Amino acid sequence: MRVMIFGAGYSGQAIAAEFLKAGADVAGTTRTEKKSRNLQDQVIRPFLFCGTELDDSLRTEIAQTTHLIQSIAPGEGGDPLLNIIEGDLREFFPKLQWVAYLSTVGVYGDHQGEWVDEETPCKPVSARSRERVAAENAWQNAAKSAGTPLVILRLSGIYGPGRNGFINLAQGTARRLVKPGQVFNRIRVEDIGRATLFLCERRASGIFNVTDDLPAPPQDVVSEAARLMGILPPPEQAFETAELTPMARSFYGENKRVSNAKMRNLGFSFQFPNFKISLEQLWQSGRWNS
Repeated sequence: MRVMIFGAGYSGQAIAAEFLKAGADVAGTTRTEKKSRNLQDQVIRPFLFCGTELDDSLRTEIAQTTHLIQSIAPGEGGDPLLNIIEGDLREFFPKLQWVAYLSTVGVYGDHQGEWVDEETPCKPVSARSRERVAAENAWQNAAKSAGTPLVILRLSGIYGPGRNGFINLAQGTARRLVKPGQVFNRIRVEDIGRATLFLCERRASGIFNVTDDLPAPPQDVVSEAARLMGILPPPEQAFETAELTPMARSFYGENKRVSNAKMRNLGFSFQFPNFKISLEQLWQSGRWNS
């Protein structure tokens, strides 16, 4: 199995770790030489990718790729990789056997706290989520033309070692914003890696929500992290009075509970099924700040 991960960042590296355990040859792209050295340290063969062109070394590599994972977010102009190859996977990836595209549960839009699943129509609210819907459609068309199985992983809020509420509390930046009725799903980054390998090993195709079991108000997660640290949580603050970036505020415009039943029914078991189990493991293991 020769794997190429376009966008070997936080999630991409977690995916790489699982494929490496399974004995795969894993390569990944990044934008800088410094990050390339970080990938090398993790036994991920690095390639520089600026998002606008493929250099000769990257073209040679993808010609040998059997399993492709695309983790780079689209922009207004669409998916960067598909733009470069003009949607022709078979020409640039002649040995391709399977594709995974990492998307977001943001494509569902706002459902006023109701449950959604993979059959729920997409009604994206933000421009960012509309771009994701367009990218999902483009990947579906490209994979169909290439005759290659494609899975779309719709991910909820990603966290894990080095990216979690403990970090914010330790830095003094944590806030308990309260918007009545607001809930979010989350997903531990290692479960993204495990879910991707699980689907790959089954040559699965289709759309899958990769998310935890327990959609919850964001202030509850901060309180739980503070409890584990043995400190007082920051005071509650009304969402309406908070100073937030436009992107941060946009997240609160989408309120839904996301079901992971499709993944579970396929036989996948989440290692971190809810934020309470996950935060306790991060704190007790000491990996929260690694």
